[in-house]
Amino acid sequence: MSDTQFDDEILDSNAISPTDEEGNPVPVTIPIALAPGVTVVYTTRLGGVSHGDFGDCNLGGKGGDDPQAILANRVSLAKSVGCGLSLVSQVHSGRAVDVDASWHLNTPFGFDVSGTPCEVTADGEAQAATVVEADGQVTSRAGVALGMFAADCLPVLMADAQAGVIGAAHCGRKGLQRGIIGATIDAMVAKGAAPERIAATLGPCICGDCYEVGDAIADEFDAQFPGTFTLTRFGGPGIDIAKAARMELAKAGVPADSIVDSRPRVNAASQYLYEDEELASLCAADGEGEPALADRWSTVRHSMCTLENPLWYSHRRASLAGKTHEGRLLALIMRG
Repeated sequence: MSDTQFDDEILDSNAISPTDEEGNPVPVTIPIALAPGVTVVYTTRLGGVSHGDFGDCNLGGKGGDDPQAILANRVSLAKSVGCGLSLVSQVHSGRAVDVDASWHLNTPFGFDVSGTPCEVTADGEAQAATVVEADGQVTSRAGVALGMFAADCLPVLMADAQAGVIGAAHCGRKGLQRGIIGATIDAMVAKGAAPERIAATLGPCICGDCYEVGDAIADEFDAQFPGTFTLTRFGGPGIDIAKAARMELAKAGVPADSIVDSRPRVNAASQYLYEDEELASLCAADGEGEPALADRWSTVRHSMCTLENPLWYSHRRASLAGKTHEGRLLALIMRG
């Protein structure tokens, strides 16, 4: 990472210019110190150039957002964190890939070209797109930010700092059932990592109190991950995917005390942005109560929940609001 990486700073979209010196948007992000030399970064809805249902910092390309807006947001994010982005086309699979063999330097979005004009070289010349379908990535390269899109699914970020190996997994319900966490850890081990040395953190996702799925799905999921059945705040059966992820990490040999809690930093960021004008504008379009941001925050019980916390994108929230589209956040992991 570059020396300009956020240094544990939370960027306030009211306190800084919304663009850099070149006119690019400045993403508002939340950094997490995962392990020595390893940083996790969560993007928020703030600090981009997307509009409408995608506002403002959409990083995902599969929903129909303006390709130029997606590209601008991704390029600005890569510049902000000082790393090239390695993104994959996520398909709710149990497949994890080692991106080192096919990594292209100087491309702004790695292996996911959805929604963007084309893949370009550092000189701005078009080149053949390289698309990788997977839901887990690993690398031993410094200066590469592994990214996972999310808008209710759970990103899990992992690192063996001693071995210099990092990994990222996209853990939706189907991916968890298909073993994506174990597959990602296996790929890390193949590069020299040891499960007992791995530190992990769980990113933003829809919580068990909000993830209503119906009886059949909840029963099936609970049969595979006992104790994950919930009764949601809406009154129906649900599941706790974060709890299932912790079970999968334990099964793979990751110590429970090596799971870093992202909540303190996210809680602080949420409180810091209580009166953010950009966030208030986005909340007014979410169809949840009065536009006053304080009213919205009063309903947040779990800061990491994508449905509850307006900092995050949420497909479920968009559906409840009658929106036809929703953006995607990125959870990144990188090492210096």
